[in-house]
Amino acid sequence: MSGYRTVLALLVLLWIFCIPSEASKTFGILEKLTGAALGRPAVVPETKHAQEPATKHVEDPERVVEMVERSINSSRRELSYLSCGTGNPIDDCWRCDSDWENNRKRLADCAIGFGRNAIGGQNGRIYVVTDPNDYNAVNPRPGTLRHAVIQTEPLWIIFQRDMVIQLKEELIMNSYKTIDGRGANVHIANGPCITVQYVHHIIIHGIHIHDCKPAGNAMVRDSPGHYGWRTVSDGDGVSIFGGSNIWVDHCSLSNCADGLVDAIRGSTAITVSNNYMSHHNKVMLLGHSDDYTQDVNMQVTIAYNHFGEGLVQRMPRCRHGYFHVVNNDYTHWEMYAIGGSANPTINSQGNRFLAPTNPFSKEVTKHEDAPESKWRQWNWRSDGDQMLNGAFFTPSGAGASSSYSKASSLAARPSSLVPSLTTNAGVLTCRSGSRC
Repeated sequence: MSGYRTVLALLVLLWIFCIPSEASKTFGILEKLTGAALGRPAVVPETKHAQEPATKHVEDPERVVEMVERSINSSRRELSYLSCGTGNPIDDCWRCDSDWENNRKRLADCAIGFGRNAIGGQNGRIYVVTDPNDYNAVNPRPGTLRHAVIQTEPLWIIFQRDMVIQLKEELIMNSYKTIDGRGANVHIANGPCITVQYVHHIIIHGIHIHDCKPAGNAMVRDSPGHYGWRTVSDGDGVSIFGGSNIWVDHCSLSNCADGLVDAIRGSTAITVSNNYMSHHNKVMLLGHSDDYTQDVNMQVTIAYNHFGEGLVQRMPRCRHGYFHVVNNDYTHWEMYAIGGSANPTINSQGNRFLAPTNPFSKEVTKHEDAPESKWRQWNWRSDGDQMLNGAFFTPSGAGASSSYSKASSLAARPSSLVPSLTTNAGVLTCRSGSRC
């Protein structure tokens, strides 16, 4: 047994110190060994239905040897996941790869939190958007973003060049789509924006979404075989309506008519991560109304976002469901940061809250639309949050950690690390051949 342990230890040391990570593969030794720690299962290239328990990759020495030998025999790259890590588990999963352009779909393996199973268009082909125009919402032209998102097949959608897309009507997405803005400067702006309605497995990454406006009272196509009448939309940046397995990551959102990201009507399994949000009033609504009890099973993770200048309230505002607000940086709010009504469970962990100078706006929380005798029963807690400039969080409900089991989706890092975890929030600059 001691000989086995010695051999295994030498193999691990060999991996750590001698073998650069092979980023061109959608899995590797480091990924296998750390998958469970990142809050997601170990994965196999391209599909997620050939998974094995993560523990097998630690306990089976022959498997470890096989993976080490395979890495030794593969082409070596000047890349080390151990040397460029930031501590942000999403970014550390893919950003160390300078060949990201040829390994785009690896991103789908990197989600965490309640939306961790969102695969977007991972199992489909690449679709290149070549035309920024939105000529016709009923008969979109091939090469446009609207034509891409309505297709029934899984698609990983990328952009040929920088572009500003001003939509005529809501962009109604079909299931199993990734909108990936890496490598181009892409803005969806100055018109209606993105609607995720009764569809699933959506990834939106690396897009500037701003100045979104209402539209409607028009026909809009939502699939190759169907179009229908749309009433007036709210003017959200991203509107999630009855959707599930949704991941919005590394976007920059601002100045929309209603919400930046709103999720209502039974939506669940959502992660909103690494975004930079600014210059907006009602930032994020999670839950349709106090009377809409179907949102009781909603689960949303809000992680590693920077809530920046010019924000007023709703970061987020929650109803009914379970909400994990973890390792975000709150540097601006005018009214409050986190609010809710209708008995939501809010688990705030490891965030940094910098209160405004206004002495009447220091409170992080706002319990809404209920007398104190009722909201005192709602489960809201602050665990390891950093309160600056007089910020304070008003907890309520049961103090037992078991009350928050459905509102826990990943391990929180210490709040002292929030500046480094969120320093790259928003759209990244990604150039071919270089790390993002």
